[in-house]
Amino acid sequence: MGGTRSVCWDLPPDAAIVAKARGMVNETLLCWGLRALADDVVLAVGELLANAITYGEPPVRLAIAVEGAELCVQVTDHGAERPRHLDLGVDAVHGRGLVIVAALAHRTGVTPFPGAAGKAVWARWRLPAGTVC
Repeated sequence: MGGTRSVCWDLPPDAAIVAKARGMVNETLLCWGLRALADDVVLAVGELLANAITYGEPPVRLAIAVEGAELCVQVTDHGAERPRHLDLGVDAVHGRGLVIVAALAHRTGVTPFPGAAGKAVWARWRLPAGTVC
């Protein structure tokens, strides 16, 4: 097929949506023939969405796209605060989301909105060899 494939969802700022969004992403990746990436991507989506809903401001948007030889996941929100990696002790229950995402994806980052509050937090995966989307 080739080209770019993408889908995005505007999501309510409610933690209950995270599980449903993970399912939608999984279903989309399976339809796109990306089963090999699904577990890692779905886990990363859950972490990014939980952060956006907990620490960001609505509206929250989730987008996934195949662009060339990469799959990109992007979560946007309109909160002014930027995500940060925390220095946590071994007993910490929360705060490892960005570390988990960075371990799963081959590249991650944050792109601030120019001239406005908000940001896009993204993660990218190389497509498995021979993948045709």
